[in-house]
This record gives sequence, structure tokens and C-alpha cells, in this order.
Amino acid sequence: MKKVADDLYSNVPPTRIRHRYEVFREPQNNPFWHMIADYVFGKMIKNRFFSTMVKNWENFDERDKKYATIYYAPHTNWWDGSFHYILMRKLLHVKKFRIMIEEMNRFPLFKYVGAYPVNKKTPQTAMQALKYTYEHVLNDKDCAFLIFPQGIIRPPFHRPEKFDSGLAYMIEKAVKLYGGINIIPVATTYCFLRQDRPEILVEYGKVKTITSENINPDRRELTRELEKEFQELCDKQKDDIGNANFEGYYYFYKNKLHWWKSIEYKLKSVGMKKAMLLEKGNEQNEKISDSNLP
Repeated sequence: MKKVADDLYSNVPPTRIRHRYEVFREPQNNPFWHMIADYVFGKMIKNRFFSTMVKNWENFDERDKKYATIYYAPHTNWWDGSFHYILMRKLLHVKKFRIMIEEMNRFPLFKYVGAYPVNKKTPQTAMQALKYTYEHVLNDKDCAFLIFPQGIIRPPFHRPEKFDSGLAYMIEKAVKLYGGINIIPVATTYCFLRQDRPEILVEYGKVKTITSENINPDRRELTRELEKEFQELCDKQKDDIGNANFEGYYYFYKNKLHWWKSIEYKLKSVGMKKAMLLEKGNEQNEKISDSNLP
């Protein structure tokens, strides 16, 4: 048997490992490429996952519409970016979507659907993406900005939650420059339930509008607060799934059963009908026997 690689999850960002220069590309919203991305990402997700269930997406409407909105979610696998792109476009119907992608030189076309690169080779190179964010993204009230605050891919259910300082830094800048910012945590779990393909469960947390009146002036303490609230939301979702508590979830999409699953369900229903008839017959026999008692 092959040994599991020790570097399956690395604590070092890819751009720092590879020492590659990342050309900064400004994001755009190109209707043609959005149409391509909507189709390709949507098709890929529906082919790989049986369903997506969402909860509390209406929290999006509770935001203060004077300010831009930052969404932050766990980064556990390759699907995260494309999946949240589809949710933003098709569920929340945001007008503008922005996301930072490390090593975007491998996917340069993504700039046409709102993505732009972040190079974490050094703090100075990473600052270029952060500066662009608070100058050109967080000043747009119609913009939804997605960030994975852990900074790198973490294993599912990794605890404790540990954020880079980038999220708190951008909140500080948005409050200082534009008066406020909306933040929404998003718990996301990929798991198998009762089907032959995995399903995705998404729970949107409560909107918090941060202004100069309620911001924590200490960036480290603000980061710890965000980590704690985010971990509580993710743990709650994990416990709900473990206890088969799906109250409040609705299907964003649900695939049709494969033909073999349809046959399986029909066979099960036949067996269940026979069992129900036998049980009903036994109950009638017991009633007849009881009526014959002296």
C-alpha cells in the first residue's frame, strides 16, 4: 500500500513554494465569459454532486445596502471557488462578483468573471491584491467579495479556525474609507447522505454591518472574534448534519435519480408494500382471535 503523503495539506501558500512571479490582472465582468462560466461550472457541479441544500440565504437581504459585502467561507477543496461563484450568480443574483485566486497565472481567463490574483510569496506582493480590494472592490455597494480567510486549503472540520489578518485588515480599511462594510459567514459542508453521490450543504450566517461605532480597533482581537463566530456557525452545521436535523434547508438544485437508483427504490417499495399488507393481515387476525375469546 502507498503511504499517504505528508504534504497533502501544506501550511505554506503555493506561490511561496513555487517562487513564481504573478502578473496582476484587473478583474472584469464580461457577459460572454460569464455565460460560459455559468454553464461550465453549473454543469460540472451538477454532474459531480446529487444536490445542493441552502439555509438562511435570505440573510443576504438584511445587509445595509449602502455598503459592499464580504462573504467568507471555509476553503477545504478544489470546488470551493466555482461552487460559490454559482451561488452568487444564480442564488443571490449579485450584480458584481469578486474573488482573489492564488496562482491565477494558471487560469488567466478567470479575470473576465471577477477573479484577480494574490501572490503570497512575500507580504509586499500580497499587499498589492489587498490594496486593489479596498480601493476598487469594497467601494462598490453592488459588489459581493468572496474570501477564504484561512489563506490556504485546510482539511474538512479543521479546528481551531485560524484566519490570516487579511480579512480584518480589509474590514478596517472599508470602515475608514467608506464608513462601513457588511460581512456574512458561510458554512459549507460536502458530504454523503442517502444518495450515491455527495451533496453540498450551505448555511449563511447572520449579516453583521461593521461601522466606526462597533468595530474592534485591535486587529488581532477582531480576527479572534471573527474566528470564534465562524467556528460556532460551522460547528452548528456539523452537529445539525450529524443529528439529521435539516430544518430550514431548501434545495437549490436536486438531480434526478439514476436509473439504477430508481429501480432500487421501486424494489424497496414493493417489499415495503408486502410487509405492510402482512402486518395489516396479522392485525386483522389478532382482532378476530380476540373476538373469539370468552
